[in-house]
Amino acid sequence: MHGDSPYRIMFGPDICGPGTKKVHVILNKDGKNVLINKDIRCKDDVYTHAYTLIIHPDNTYEVLIDGEKVEGGELESDWELLPPRKIKDPEAKKPEDWDDRATIPDPDDKKPEDWDKPEHIPDPEATKPDDWDDEMDGEWEPPMIDNPEYKGEWAPKQIDNPAYKGPWVHPEIDNPEYNPVPDLYAQKEICGVGLDLWQVKSGTIFDNILVTDDVEYAKQAIADLKETQEGEKKAKEVIDKAEAEKAGASDDKKDGADDEDDDDDDDADHEPQVVEDHDEL
Repeated sequence: MHGDSPYRIMFGPDICGPGTKKVHVILNKDGKNVLINKDIRCKDDVYTHAYTLIIHPDNTYEVLIDGEKVEGGELESDWELLPPRKIKDPEAKKPEDWDDRATIPDPDDKKPEDWDKPEHIPDPEATKPDDWDDEMDGEWEPPMIDNPEYKGEWAPKQIDNPAYKGPWVHPEIDNPEYNPVPDLYAQKEICGVGLDLWQVKSGTIFDNILVTDDVEYAKQAIADLKETQEGEKKAKEVIDKAEAEKAGASDDKKDGADDEDDDDDDDADHEPQVVEDHDEL
């Protein structure tokens, strides 16, 4: 097997960085792999979990995690396995007189006579510098500032459109290419099971893969899962506690070593200086 090997069903968790934590449910139809159009979140902790996909003969499905249903629906609705039942009528067009504007400019609204003001005006507080030479520097002009009286571009107020008919909806017709498939759930013979793995962190274990047509038997197969999870949680608590104590002891040892170094430094600072005796001349 390799990355391009054909398959009938791909099912299971996909965790890739902080952004991807989903359950893949991909079905093969006529040689094309079709992804489910729903987002199913997977578990991302360190404990054992059981993922179950049930495809029923009535063309419905269920996805269970640890025996609890997290998603379900119809195969035809949640995968693009068949052409759509309905399509937009290619002959239908929006009438030319169809008005889909909810509001229109008020025809009676008029722009005030004093509305138009320049956006920028010369700074009235600016003065020409004393060293400004008109012959050398040219004619002095004050810098421009924002005009506090500027109101922007005028537009008439909006009123309800009396001719408004609402958004135009394109009529649909039956899709001539659609043909119902009563046994959409059925797959050709499945002769093997494989694992598609790509990981950068070790420690993941896959086991107890079950393919069956007996739903109750599948549910019974994970009946002891909660007991397993409780045991894992207790074991993790013991490990976490031991690691925390080890880390604390290491920190205490380091602090003690630092204190001892400080004491040595203090002793060195207070150690009496030995002065050699010299004969007087």
